[in-house]
Amino acid sequence: MSESGNAETPELEQYRSYLLLLARMHLAGGTRERVEPSDIVQQTLLEAHLQAAKLPASPSERTAWLRTALANNIRDARKNLRRQKRDVARERSLEDQLQASSQQLDGNLAALHSSPSRQAMRQEDLLRLADALWKLPAGQRDVMMLHHLQGWTLSETAKRLDKTDAAVAGLLHRGLRKLRELLCESRER
Repeated sequence: MSESGNAETPELEQYRSYLLLLARMHLAGGTRERVEPSDIVQQTLLEAHLQAAKLPASPSERTAWLRTALANNIRDARKNLRRQKRDVARERSLEDQLQASSQQLDGNLAALHSSPSRQAMRQEDLLRLADALWKLPAGQRDVMMLHHLQGWTLSETAKRLDKTDAAVAGLLHRGLRKLRELLCESRER
């Protein structure tokens, strides 16, 4: 199924862009070339669909459940790719990495102490942000993810994408402008 495919459960479909964003962030480099992030997300949504009756009701708990399932599916895909021994001391928990990425996405939207209604609004904003990121052209989305979400410098981003610093700066500028437009449109709906 493509990155823009549809899940069977509409209430789970709203998480697709968010999960896809996290999967792409954590399947970097060679792994992403051999494992399709949309396949991992589809597997995660399928598992959630099969467990629909047991899923948490609160949006934040449901998101945490989906992140854990995504982490397990990414871990399984990586294990399938490499069967050789790993240095466990150097390995960081994938669930911790996904949690950190989610917190980084949520960081600009959250206050440290907020009410349940504020948390629900932040959750909706986070899902809207992920959807808007996926609507950006691929080049703009890639530089936004590397620079703003993963904290790479302009030069690191340019080197990774085999572009000049000026080209990356232009993509960032256009991407931010388009992202603001998309977010404004989604709030008006």
